[in-house]
Amino acid sequence: MKTIITLAIALAFSASVFAQSNFKEKTVFKNNDVEFRQLDEHTWHGNGNLVFNESVYLIEGESSALLIDAGTRIPGLKKIAEDLVKKPVTLIISHGHGDHIGAMNEWDEIWINAGDETILRPDAYKGKKRYLTDGQIFDLGGRTIEVVFTPGHTAGSATFIDRDRHYGFSSDAFGSGNLLVFTDLSTEIASCQRMARFIKKYDLRYFYPGHYWGDNLETPERVADIAAICEGILNGEFTPVKGDNGSLPFIVEKNGVKINYGKAQMR
Repeated sequence: MKTIITLAIALAFSASVFAQSNFKEKTVFKNNDVEFRQLDEHTWHGNGNLVFNESVYLIEGESSALLIDAGTRIPGLKKIAEDLVKKPVTLIISHGHGDHIGAMNEWDEIWINAGDETILRPDAYKGKKRYLTDGQIFDLGGRTIEVVFTPGHTAGSATFIDRDRHYGFSSDAFGSGNLLVFTDLSTEIASCQRMARFIKKYDLRYFYPGHYWGDNLETPERVADIAAICEGILNGEFTPVKGDNGSLPFIVEKNGVKINYGKAQMR
């Protein structure tokens, strides 16, 4: 199957996971499709309203800006982002699921991890694709963003860190409270353990997730918990409950996070 449709992802988020939005940040733009809030002087969060607050992040430097992800359906996203920062905006796709690529064709060029080519339709993007590399640095002028590959949710999932500000943007790599592991549990463990080293090295305090509703930042403790739970699943320590996602039918819930997986992920 060339793509994992947004509906399947949406069904995996149960009512117990999706909480009422609890934003404290100031709204700076709003229309029927997206609402942008200011996280700090040069960083914004935009959330759509189709797949549980699917999130995009606008990151500004002195000379240019990045937008991480393109929502499910946000017409005019490129112009909205450029109007907010009054600078050129480069689009980076964290992974290839439908709730993160919706407006990508508004850009003539995008950056994406080649590991997710297989979940994009061949005709999904009509512009030029440039491929991220692990450890790549985007220099925005006075602000740099580092690319860290964190496969597990998908083969091409990536996290983006701001060393100087001690935080990052993890999209769905650590699940927003409801992690769907489409590769395998060992890959997810390895990504968590690797990210733990970055957390320690750069004193990273939290990550903004791919479905942000104001009070569900991904913390270092969350990353450690995910690794431990995945290890417990593989060791037979936990008995899963049956969910309603056909491709990922098993759920283990511990320490405030759900992990969704199937037999194919038990390695």
